[in-house]
Amino acid sequence: MTAHAIIGGTGLTELDGLKISDARQIDTPYGPTSSPILMGNYAGHELLFLARHGHPHRIPPHEVNYRANLWALRQAGADQIIAVNAVGAISPDLSTGDFCVPDQIIDYTSGRKHTFFEGYLEQVTHIDFSYPYDALLRKRLIAAAAAQGFACKNSGTYGCTQGPRLETVAEIRRLERDGCDVVGMTGMPEAALARELGLAYACLALVVNPAAGKGDGVITMHQIEQAVRIGMDKTRKVLARLLAA
Repeated sequence: MTAHAIIGGTGLTELDGLKISDARQIDTPYGPTSSPILMGNYAGHELLFLARHGHPHRIPPHEVNYRANLWALRQAGADQIIAVNAVGAISPDLSTGDFCVPDQIIDYTSGRKHTFFEGYLEQVTHIDFSYPYDALLRKRLIAAAAAQGFACKNSGTYGCTQGPRLETVAEIRRLERDGCDVVGMTGMPEAALARELGLAYACLALVVNPAAGKGDGVITMHQIEQAVRIGMDKTRKVLARLLAA
């Protein structure tokens, strides 16, 4: 039986409608997870949920223990991961409140623990990461967003920056030249670690602001928080539709 896991980002520390049967703190070789793994039933289906930034929201993106989170979810029985990420829009096709289901990613982070394959290995191990997101899971996310009538960009490149600060206008220009459609801080190394563990992984990115230089004036946390509050209700509907399908 397929066990879905949702890694919730900003604004999704709880999932309304999740009937929790257990909250499990799993010990890992990589240290503690961001939060206990909630185990239960959502929309009639078995589901695991982990709050990426902790609950309450307290762990900045560059200090998330991505290795512990992914390892623990696999230990708990997950084989499909849906990552919810708040992002800024670079592409003119995207507005605040829209979704993007990216099919590519560029990693601009540094210093993060980004692989399980380190230390004294029996042999050097490489993974194919040509297509970082699972194609079938992406299609299901796209179909779920469409069924709800929500605006969704069905492909695109996620640029993952280090954070926790937002980007400069010049940095966003660089990301745009590189082909990025959205920018966020939590997409890597999460996607690569999932691939190393053999987990199907896809991203549902919620646009919460225009990226630097793409809107009027400066970006304020008040604007982002407002967009998150509105957008997370839509996000829950997409997730419920996907699981019900």
